[in-house]
Amino acid sequence: MSDPVVHFELPADDLERAQGFYREAFGWDLRPVPEMGYVLVSTVSTDEQGTPQLPGAINGGMVGRHEPVSAPVVTILVTSIEQAAQRIEQLGGVVVRARQPVGTMGFAAYVRDTEGNVVGLWESA
Repeated sequence: MSDPVVHFELPADDLERAQGFYREAFGWDLRPVPEMGYVLVSTVSTDEQGTPQLPGAINGGMVGRHEPVSAPVVTILVTSIEQAAQRIEQLGGVVVRARQPVGTMGFAAYVRDTEGNVVGLWESA
C-alpha cells in the first residue's frame, strides 16, 4: 500500500484572522496550541486517538507563514522519515527541514519535490 496523505497545514500571516475565516466559512473546530505557535484544525469529528470519523477525511493545522511553509502543505504518513528522505533525495527532491519531534506524538519533516512543492512527512512515535 502507498503512503497516505494524513494531514494538511495552512500558513497564515495572521493566525487569529485565519481562524475566524475558516471557522465561519467552513465550520471547522480550531484549537490553538500557543506554546507551539500552532492551531489544530478539525474538519470532521475524531475518535479518542484523533482519527477522523469520516472515511477519506483529514484534519490539519495552521501555522504562521514562514519558510519553508509559505503555501498550503499536505503531509504524508511514512514508516521512517529518514528512509523516505533518502528515497526523495535519490529522486531529485531536497530535504528543507530535517526530522524533528512534535511533542510525544511523532516526528515531522519537510521536503521539496522536483516541481518546487513543499510536502510534509510524518512519522508516528
